[in-house]
Amino acid sequence: MMPQEHTSPALISVRDLFKIYEVGTQTVPAIQGVDLDIRQGEHVAIMGSSGSGKSTLMNMLGCLDTPTKGTYSLNGTEVSTLTDDELAEIRNREIGFVFQTFNLLPRSSAAQNVELPLIYAGVKASERATRVAKAVDAVGLTSRKAHKPNELSGGQRQRVAIARALVNNPSLILADEPTGNLDSVTSDEIMDILDGLNAQGHTVVIVTHEDDIAARCKRVIRLSDGRIVSDKQVAAAT
Repeated sequence: MMPQEHTSPALISVRDLFKIYEVGTQTVPAIQGVDLDIRQGEHVAIMGSSGSGKSTLMNMLGCLDTPTKGTYSLNGTEVSTLTDDELAEIRNREIGFVFQTFNLLPRSSAAQNVELPLIYAGVKASERATRVAKAVDAVGLTSRKAHKPNELSGGQRQRVAIARALVNNPSLILADEPTGNLDSVTSDEIMDILDGLNAQGHTVVIVTHEDDIAARCKRVIRLSDGRIVSDKQVAAAT
């Protein structure tokens, strides 16, 4: 497994990345000189305490924010200099997001929430229906696809979010504290889904502060004060 990870192409390539915020007359460095490669098919946890920079790094990897300095290539495209519209296009095409708070539209059904990225991408209605059905089935929610978020449990809502992340067949699944609002049993179920997606070849990057969640991944990167202080391949727990 290790040789395959090292010879596969770099999906994410970050060099000398900085993010500096201006707060009044002061400058606050959130990310300081990060170099990072994540290859296709990897299963990575990014860890760090509050204020370590992991959320800022996630926002830049997810093309939700741009660096103050440095370069970021995602699947061969240099994204650090793109316009807002170009970043939005890259996000929709290349990245599937899973958020701690689910970020579902409350008045739309599970299937309609999953369908949104396809609508933004201009996919035809007939193909949208097929791809939504496949994504919903992949997370075990076919029987609940007509239900609205308030009719679903927290775990089911996170499954909807994962299906939405999958539906455009993105290069990268980026999960921000995906189990943060869930009990331990449901957390295990959600991680089982993410582990399974990685086993199918999807690149999965999880931002977490929980050691037991990171232990499910095959590589753990730790941040402190905006810098990578540890980057280790590990034997993921089963």
